[in-house]
Amino acid sequence: MNDAANAARAVDALRRGWPVAIGDALTVLAIETADSETLAGFDPGHAANVLISAGRAITLKLANQREAAAPDAPVTIARTSWLDLAAATALADPALDMANPMKGPFEAVHCDAADEAAAALILARHAGLLPAFFILPGKAVGATPVTIDEIHGYEAANRLRIVARARLPVAAAEQCEIVAYRTPEAGLEHVALLVGSPNGQPPVVRLHSECLTGDVLGSLKCDCGPQLDAALRLMAESGWGILLYLRQEGRGIGLINKLRAYALQDQGFDTVDANTRLGFAIDARDFSVAARMLHLLGQEKIRLLTNNPEKVARLQAEGIDVIERVPHKLPPNPHNARYLETKRDRTGHAL
Repeated sequence: MNDAANAARAVDALRRGWPVAIGDALTVLAIETADSETLAGFDPGHAANVLISAGRAITLKLANQREAAAPDAPVTIARTSWLDLAAATALADPALDMANPMKGPFEAVHCDAADEAAAALILARHAGLLPAFFILPGKAVGATPVTIDEIHGYEAANRLRIVARARLPVAAAEQCEIVAYRTPEAGLEHVALLVGSPNGQPPVVRLHSECLTGDVLGSLKCDCGPQLDAALRLMAESGWGILLYLRQEGRGIGLINKLRAYALQDQGFDTVDANTRLGFAIDARDFSVAARMLHLLGQEKIRLLTNNPEKVARLQAEGIDVIERVPHKLPPNPHNARYLETKRDRTGHAL
């Protein structure tokens, strides 16, 4: 079995509520998918501590404790007699904070397997789960094995390949070709839409992260749908462009967690705070995937349609020459005005 296949099996195990052994040092059970039976089998002695992210620890007022003070480190919480599955679920899911406002007190304790714990949080993101686990030291019998390197290498951009392509006329431009990519192990297919024909000039390129709510359902909470439509129109007008549609919903945290973030926004949190309250990074997307897609198309020099300087920097770091950043500005609506202000003020977008 190759390394990436091991990571794919570990992702599947987490989603099914099965334990995963990370190296020989740590075995984890995802709180979100556990039930009373699997928890009892995993931890018959009620000794498993709880692993959460530093972002979630801040929400729980643990960051002043020494073991929870590192901003990017995993945080381990000591198990107590009352910290059962229901209490752990309330601890893990910020959507339950208002219903369970008096959690704790909690004690952050040292974790001897800090690197493995950090890798577990990454694995949770790949699985689309809340980054929260019951953990036991060592490698439990019957747990799905995976190593730290295998987790970090999962969905590696350098394994992305073109697997299909076809003509696809669209409303914005009849002369288009769609190109599909995937890695051997991961189930997500990224696509590129080539609009028009190469004309000797660098193409206008748009990196568009999947947004079911905005692209398909017409959500007014974001500007994704209008940005997608406007990008295709601009490419058609310029005669040559490439839309990269990246399967990285919710800035890389997945659809379910994005909807959880929406619920937190309804409680008054902005986009940034909602993601960190869930325990995720502000932006977990991997733009090396986009660079690999462009390299496979033979497009090393582009005009990038974006308001996000980070996209420019990340593509250039991957060997793509961004000769121009083309602004992509659209008018706000009453439902997404705060979202756009947050992107400007807290994530550096040039709006």
